[in-house]
Amino acid sequence: MAKNVLGKELIPCSFEPLTGYYRDGCCHTGEEDLGAHTVCAIVTEEFLQFSRRRGNDLITPRPEYRFPGLKPGDRWCLCALRWVEAYRAGVAPPIILEATHEKTLQYVSLDVLIEYSV
Repeated sequence: MAKNVLGKELIPCSFEPLTGYYRDGCCHTGEEDLGAHTVCAIVTEEFLQFSRRRGNDLITPRPEYRFPGLKPGDRWCLCALRWVEAYRAGVAPPIILEATHEKTLQYVSLDVLIEYSV
């Protein structure tokens, strides 16, 4: 059973759009998930534009990767390092602690995550 950053059972992040490295709705991770898609975020326009400028376009649909394209308000499992990068740039989106995988704590403190939780 996967745990969240609060040490409890990880809950789903989103089924619509279907998120997660494994496209199972949860921010599960494993050895093959090199990007650590562990942060359940509620994406904002500001974050989406930041990510696009950084070379990761999360807005444009990519059906070949089962990626619908995101809009503000969507929940999505973000790479932990991208979220930290956005945090340092002042554009980190809010997160859902209960759906954020405990591995995220290897990249950022719980105090910071709590500050951005909804």
